[in-house]
Amino acid sequence: MLLAAQEAAAPSAPWILDNIWVIPALPTLSFLLILFFGKKMPFKGAEFGLATVGVAFVLACVAAVSWIGYEPDVAHVDGSEDTDTHAEEEGDHEEGLILPASVSGEQALPATDAPEGEGGEEGHHASPEPVVNTIDWWSNGGVQFTVGTMVDGLSVMMLFVVSLISLLVHVYSTDYVHDDVRYTHFFAFLSLFTASMLFFVVSANTLQMIVGWELVGVCSFALIGHWWEEKPNSDAALKAFLTNRVGDMGLLIGMIVLFFASGETFSIIEINSLANAGVTSHNMLLLASVCLMAAVMSKSGQFALHTWLPDAMAGPTPVSALIHAATMVVAGVYLIARLYGVFFEGLSIAGSSINLMAMIGATTVIIGGLLAFVQNDIKKVLAYSTISQLGYMVLALGMGAWTAAMFHLFTHAFFKACLFLGSGSVSHAVHHSFDMKKDMGGLRKYMPHTFATFMIGSVALAGIPPLAGFWSKDEILVGAGSWPGTDGNGNYHLMLIMGMAGAALTAAYMTRCVYLTFFGEYRGHGTPHESGPRIIIPLWILAAFAFFAGLLNLPKGVAKLVDEDLALQFEHWFEPTGVAYFPEIAHAHPSLTLAAVSSLIALGGGVVAWVYYFKRVDALEGSQTELPNGLTTTIPPLRAGHTFLVNKYYLDHLYTDVIAAGTKGPVAQMANTFNQKVLDGVVDGAAKTAVAVGQGVYDHIDQGVVDRAINASGAGSSEAGGVLRRIQSGKIQQYATLMFGAAVVLAVVLVVAL
Repeated sequence: MLLAAQEAAAPSAPWILDNIWVIPALPTLSFLLILFFGKKMPFKGAEFGLATVGVAFVLACVAAVSWIGYEPDVAHVDGSEDTDTHAEEEGDHEEGLILPASVSGEQALPATDAPEGEGGEEGHHASPEPVVNTIDWWSNGGVQFTVGTMVDGLSVMMLFVVSLISLLVHVYSTDYVHDDVRYTHFFAFLSLFTASMLFFVVSANTLQMIVGWELVGVCSFALIGHWWEEKPNSDAALKAFLTNRVGDMGLLIGMIVLFFASGETFSIIEINSLANAGVTSHNMLLLASVCLMAAVMSKSGQFALHTWLPDAMAGPTPVSALIHAATMVVAGVYLIARLYGVFFEGLSIAGSSINLMAMIGATTVIIGGLLAFVQNDIKKVLAYSTISQLGYMVLALGMGAWTAAMFHLFTHAFFKACLFLGSGSVSHAVHHSFDMKKDMGGLRKYMPHTFATFMIGSVALAGIPPLAGFWSKDEILVGAGSWPGTDGNGNYHLMLIMGMAGAALTAAYMTRCVYLTFFGEYRGHGTPHESGPRIIIPLWILAAFAFFAGLLNLPKGVAKLVDEDLALQFEHWFEPTGVAYFPEIAHAHPSLTLAAVSSLIALGGGVVAWVYYFKRVDALEGSQTELPNGLTTTIPPLRAGHTFLVNKYYLDHLYTDVIAAGTKGPVAQMANTFNQKVLDGVVDGAAKTAVAVGQGVYDHIDQGVVDRAINASGAGSSEAGGVLRRIQSGKIQQYATLMFGAAVVLAVVLVVAL
């Protein structure tokens, strides 16, 4: 095996950090085992997935603990000869620039003497350099291509989240798809999906990231279209695949720009380090950032390339949970976080009030929240909610609040997986329907466990204290730096307002979702029932994380009430600080007034929806789900706005009926006309000309000249033969006379000549 020969990063690194490749290798092995032996196994291959992902989760926990306690016993980088080697070899870089030794496959030395308070946080200590292991792959044109792993706080956090969510989804799926005709196929791709994401997060260079990025896309295509017999499912898979290919053009161009702008290197550490040091051209960083944002927009469902994500709900619910909580859609957010030096410098995030990333994120927060209001499919409500929450993460990164974005990714994974799996549990009870208006209502009486866990996930998503979503969302709002006393990386006033509006929308649409699903009268048929333990236990585990995960990054003021050592634990464990490959960012100070105001705004949105549904709609007779004379039916502008939302801003119409249909219709007709009239005309004309020329050559040259010359030569030969036949009579006397005459002629010639 190629990785078996990898070079050790450092003697002091724990074994799991040096051999992190084992974690993505396990679900890859599961994929192969299920593929070849799954159908012959007692549980049709599911046991392979459960075992390998379970071991991967345990190893991810070991890796996280090892990283948190990792303090390599080596000297600090001081400009010594060893650490200067790489910089001296890079003749195109500025003189004296010292890059981490890990760039060249060696263990970098940790920056342990970072000044106190660096990064805007008093007493914020430097983190160790990442553990990097690389081996040479091939060399071409003087460029050495390597493959390997990179482990730091961001990596181990993602390994924990992805492996945990995947393990719970595997357990859940054994019940949810137990009678599926392609049960083995499902678990095979579930394992490969997990392996692809794990490979992506431990990649040491941008080439590997591209490979992991595309593998995630291919697996999502297979899983979204798992029930391909129904055309909407296969259409949804194709839509997801093709929409992501649009963004992938930006990914490839951006990575190529970074390769050449950074001195022909694919190393993530070196690309970031050069960007942070000011060596890479700002224009090139800006160009690369804009191109890479196109990839983020498609993969992470940012406006206006988000349209594939709600349609992807056509896939099995466990797949929806895995996609929305821990894998595909967070890949774009992870890409920004991993190449943050490029984006931070390229988009000039520090000291700004607006930039492309922040604007895209803030817009996505609002458009996702508004669209969630008008959905009747419970999974599509959650899908648009995911779009909105991904917008929060991109918004935070665009404002320089890196830790807030990653913390929200962390907490969101738990409560969104809980909600998606909860929606699947509900669907199981109502004969596999997801329509809240037609087939749900009043389910809290029949499904107490599903109801309780769904409520916890909803409150956490709405950002209501003290659940996890409150702490991470509040940290994002603080990161805007525009609230008095917060002092972030800039003054993002508009972004703060849009973030608060998104909080109100979130609470409101989740209140509607909870009412239509669990309150009022049951509108389905039959008698609903609670799900089995393989569905309920994962829900309670996720609900527990949704409740308590926010305590991992308590602000200092709050932590003092409990234990000061609990303050900002997530930030200290997982944010790279005092290292060359991560920019120096300011950490905004928490604000009690901002937390109170944002919480009141969220509660206000929930209260408005509560009054509408729990009071006014619930008071109606029968099983009404909306007011028959609501504002959207009586006020024309609101009715037009509602129609605009129901049609999803007409983006699907633009993409499908204008762009795609235009390509298949008029453009295709024009191409066909050009082919028939122009190309075929040229070919047919050339053929007719060739036939005419050939006929002319045959008639006038072949028949008139060549054949006549040959016939004439034949006739001449025949005449000459006749003359010769008369001479050759066979009479000796005649031959003697001719010879005597020839001798006389020859004698005369000789006499005259001499």
